[in-house]
Amino acid sequence: MKDLFGKAILDYQTGNAPENLLTETSISEEDEMSVAYLFRSYEEMPAIEQKALQLAKGRVLDAGCGAGSHSLYLQKERSLAVKAIDKSGNAIEACKLRGVEDARNADIMALEDEKFDTILLLMNGAGMCGRLKNITAFLQKMKSLLNPGGQILVDSSDIIYMFDEDEDGGKWIPGDVDYYGEVTFTISYKGETEEPFDWMYIDYNTLQNAAHANGLDCELVTEGEHYDYLAKLSLK
Repeated sequence: MKDLFGKAILDYQTGNAPENLLTETSISEEDEMSVAYLFRSYEEMPAIEQKALQLAKGRVLDAGCGAGSHSLYLQKERSLAVKAIDKSGNAIEACKLRGVEDARNADIMALEDEKFDTILLLMNGAGMCGRLKNITAFLQKMKSLLNPGGQILVDSSDIIYMFDEDEDGGKWIPGDVDYYGEVTFTISYKGETEEPFDWMYIDYNTLQNAAHANGLDCELVTEGEHYDYLAKLSLK
């Protein structure tokens, strides 16, 4: 991996002529993303993210922390102990420069011997499991990292709206995917292109079914304005 996403974050943090990221998926055209968005303040965050940060408690794991904006808010404004992790070494370097006290270049699936009261999976964090077939292993890992009474706060979107309707009102879903929320992402930055990677948007009912199948309670906390939602998973 060229770590272009992290490179953009670090360029922005260090003032190294940052440019917009170009993102494209298997079901959408190329789009520009401002790196500045990843550095947003609490006031600039969507209501769903604000709600998740309000609900955070105890020792927090910010998984896929990116530029560390959620971690910084919890650390500075809520005085919570936060561990921020990301598979991007460049992003973690930027987090440290921003003042995130405990930031580590790590994959959540490789964490061992640690427990948390809150696990944050924001900005569609459940998507990091890549494909729906991986959701059981992913949720079992999350469970193993929770303290008794702990919670997983996850946001995602139901992207069924992106597919065309047929005459009967049904949706045209490509036959080469197991679940319509599975996409392939490609990121480009400063003339370089990352190897495509798997990502997943999971609708609430599918998440709820997967949670229950893995011994977790699932609660719909709030819904956003565009098919997005925040859910809370907890140990039964």
